[in-house]
Amino acid sequence: MRVLYLDCFSGISGDMTVGVLRDLGVEEEVFRSAIAAMDLAAMIDFGFRRETRQGIAGWKFETRLKDFHEHSAHGHVHGACHREIRGLIGSSRLAESVKARSISVFERIALAEGKIHGVAPEDVEFHEVGAFDSVADIVSVCAGIEALGVQRVLASSLVDGVGWTDCAHGRLPVPVPATLEILAGIPIRQLQDAGELITPTGAALLAEFSSSFGPFPEMKIEKVGYGLGTRSDGPRPNVLRALLGELGPCPGAEADEVVQMETNLDDLSPELAGAAMDRLLAAGALDVFFTPAQMKKNRPGFVFTVLCEEEKCRELLRILLTETTAFGVRMHRRQRVKLKRTFQIRETPYGPVRVKLGLLEGKLIQVAPEFESCREAAKRTGVSVREVYLAAGLNAPTGAEDSPSI
Repeated sequence: MRVLYLDCFSGISGDMTVGVLRDLGVEEEVFRSAIAAMDLAAMIDFGFRRETRQGIAGWKFETRLKDFHEHSAHGHVHGACHREIRGLIGSSRLAESVKARSISVFERIALAEGKIHGVAPEDVEFHEVGAFDSVADIVSVCAGIEALGVQRVLASSLVDGVGWTDCAHGRLPVPVPATLEILAGIPIRQLQDAGELITPTGAALLAEFSSSFGPFPEMKIEKVGYGLGTRSDGPRPNVLRALLGELGPCPGAEADEVVQMETNLDDLSPELAGAAMDRLLAAGALDVFFTPAQMKKNRPGFVFTVLCEEEKCRELLRILLTETTAFGVRMHRRQRVKLKRTFQIRETPYGPVRVKLGLLEGKLIQVAPEFESCREAAKRTGVSVREVYLAAGLNAPTGAEDSPSI
């Protein structure tokens, strides 16, 4: 799986994210086309410059109005509200997927600002230059991530500074209220560094794209990029680092993430545990199992574990809480590496049997006859399941080319 990992050791902003995507190899034309699709090219200048921040070289992305006073009458630049920006993006020539992502990012900012300032989200204003800056940054990031062709975006644990910052709303504490609102539910901590490290735009991009936060997983790194912020002083370089690569410790294997749900139980009968397992598997759980464990007050019990895909998590969590005596469930994301799987019908002396094949880089690694298929053949011919199982596993082909799948 191709992943993008954002290392926010010095925070994140919209322009830093555009810069790091450029450093990872996204062509400048991708960003130019995205801005042109918004019909902003006649109004703004933008460009990239190679600069350094405390010895780290990277790309600095900058935008500016060609003539602010000439264009300030345009609603989408001066005093643009969220409703107008959403309409501007929706009517643009951007790819539909980029439109959807860009609108979603702005929605996150508008919801946060609306809650803080007590106005409806659609009426939230992105004042003056901030409006076109945000549009250029956000649509460029959305177009750039799509151009990279990554399947997942991950990010480091987040840090922000302390103190105060001046903005259109006055003097605000760091982290600013909008940033904290957008990042609700995402781990973040403060450092004793003065100044804002995470901007609301950077926070909204993280909340939209990143599926997890923490140290980067084991991955085969293809490229490392650096996007530069505006500050050139401070105790840490004003830089966003990103890693582009393949997730998984085994080249050639498939990799993804699953959610692991588990709860400790010492008061659930075996009958109810079995019934809960049946319901969870029927609802789409990848696996369900029980592990014996020593509970409080020396009671014997077990850990009830469920593995599932993220989109199934909500439904399965409800089943786990309603079908067992659990008062709470621990949830973790787990990296999973797996062989490519295909299936084959094999002829045996006892009839056809369905067999699962595991492939690594096109080579056959595992052969596993399906138990239910073996049991049916055994019942039909009057032999043991073991005999059918052994017969179906013999004479394994040496490569994927010899293994017609169904």
